[in-house]
Order: sequence, then C-alpha cells, then structure tokens
Amino acid sequence: MSTFHLKISTPDGLEYEGDVERLRVRMIDGDVCLLARHANYVSAVGAGETAITLESGEVKEAACIGGMLSMLDGEANLIATTFEWKEEIDLDRAKRAKERAEARIAAAKNDKKELMLAEAKLQRALVRINVKQ
Repeated sequence: MSTFHLKISTPDGLEYEGDVERLRVRMIDGDVCLLARHANYVSAVGAGETAITLESGEVKEAACIGGMLSMLDGEANLIATTFEWKEEIDLDRAKRAKERAEARIAAAKNDKKELMLAEAKLQRALVRINVKQ
C-alpha cells in the first residue's frame, strides 16, 4: 500500500514523524481516514481515538483531543491540543479524573462555566479510558 508523510505535534513537542499507510482521527463532525493521495483537507479535531497504520501494518492507537488536521500536497499534519499514545495512558489516573469530573458536574448546579469545564474534563477522561481498554 502507498504511504504518505505524517507529522503529529502538540504544545509539548513532536509526538510522531514518519511515513504511514493510514491515519484515522475523530473530527468535530465524525471520523476521517486519510490515505496516500488524499485530496487536500483541513478541519478541526474533536475528541476520540486516533490510529495510524505504519508501513509494517502495525497499528498505533492514541487519545487525541482538539486541534487541527491538514492534508496538503500529500503531507499530513496533526496539531493536537492533547495527544497520548495508548501505552502511555494511566488507566487508574483516567478513572480518577472521570470520578472527579462527574462530582464537579453534580456540584455545578447553575454555574454554566463550571459545568462546561467539568463536562470537558469528563469527555477527556472517557476518551482516555476508551482508548486504553
């Protein structure tokens, strides 16, 4: 299968750079899968699982939340707000974060800002748990 160049970066630095056969990312309006020779594309990243298929056929999974994805002239760039490879996710920590977020949601009552923040934290924890399991 043909490959294309992919670069994944976050505010903390470079997470991956190399040639891949496939990239699947959760966008704000659903999943997108990029292959070699894909049309130029730019969109906002949502929250969910990201997977890359290497030339060897190995699939690497990660939790990816927020950012931008572009495929321009045969090269893909994923600039993520949060990106964690599956093997780096601490499941116990993610479960504790989920519990804290649920408690914050219950306590938010009429504070819309606090509720939105707590819901975002819950979504992040759920994505990490789902990717790890």
